Amino acid sequence: MAKTDGENNPGAANTGRRPRILETVARPFYIFKRRAPLLSYIVSRFITMAVMLFLLGFAVFALMELAPGDIVDQVIRQQLFTENSRAMGGRGEAALSPGQIAARRAELGLDQPFYVQYFRWLRQVILRGDLGVSLISRAPVSFLIASRIVNSLILNLISLVLITFFSFFLGVYFSTKAGTRADWAVTFFALVLHAFPGILLLILLQLAASLTGLFPVTAYPPFPFAQAPLRFVFSYAHHIFLPLLASFLGGIGGTLRMIRATMLDQLGQPYIVSLRSRGIREWRVYFHHAFRNTLNPYITGSANLLASLFSGSLILEIIFAYPGIGRLMYEAVLQEDINLVLANLMFISFLVLLGMVLADILLAVVDPRIRYGKE
Repeated sequence: MAKTDGENNPGAANTGRRPRILETVARPFYIFKRRAPLLSYIVSRFITMAVMLFLLGFAVFALMELAPGDIVDQVIRQQLFTENSRAMGGRGEAALSPGQIAARRAELGLDQPFYVQYFRWLRQVILRGDLGVSLISRAPVSFLIASRIVNSLILNLISLVLITFFSFFLGVYFSTKAGTRADWAVTFFALVLHAFPGILLLILLQLAASLTGLFPVTAYPPFPFAQAPLRFVFSYAHHIFLPLLASFLGGIGGTLRMIRATMLDQLGQPYIVSLRSRGIREWRVYFHHAFRNTLNPYITGSANLLASLFSGSLILEIIFAYPGIGRLMYEAVLQEDINLVLANLMFISFLVLLGMVLADILLAVVDPRIRYGKE
């Protein structure tokens, strides 16, 4: 009796079963994608975000491990020296031994390879929501981030709102004045602001503040909010004016030029000529038709704009002594406080990636032509 192909070649039968198994496993995902395309797209983006954050954290641990020198040993020696000095009247350095340093490193978990440290940190974040403690101050990392992130969010969100409002207002207005002297002047200054080095702008603004005395050289009031809430609000507005101005000037140049160019491109499209030939009012042509089509490139670029604001605020917070998340990150990197560096970087990256996901969702809401998952 002749043998079948499966009996002659068992591997062929197994190969035939694998596509069926994969098809069976993937069937619910295809059904979910077909019935809820936008929701499946959002879920896939969040899964991609989680993978990117995982790889980013692993890379940060690896880079901190490859950093030259051993700052951790110096920190441990300083901590032990302080503790022993209090107990021995200043003769603590003689009491230090390699065993004490090794014990402290084991207590902090720094004697393990970087990938072991990373997976241990990741497990405690996922299971207990604990970001760990700072290796320098021994304060909870979540407390340190919460005390700084509000300041950075206020600064960057106000900058984003101002840039958005003035970019649309000036971009749409000067697109109607294309070719005039005012349009040439605004386009020139927008190009200058877009190309001007941000750090030089910050230094010039701080120098102007120190020479004129009109504004403080620091960006935060010297007293807490609880001491005098109303006075703090006015003082905060006075202190933060120059950093806001620097952030605004650094972001409006490129955004204004993009909106103006998009409006000019839309005004030259055939459908605009058709609308005008029907006798539709000019303001309706601008705001009900051409203006709506300028939202797509802005929404796409808004996530990158928010990311650039957060990355640019690092230098801004250092120069103006602003207590934000960027300055906290800078101090943590200098001290090689790995727990604080990783939590800061992951949190900022999460905000940027979340902004990109929200931008993609807004594109589908604003533009009915965009539908995710439909062929």
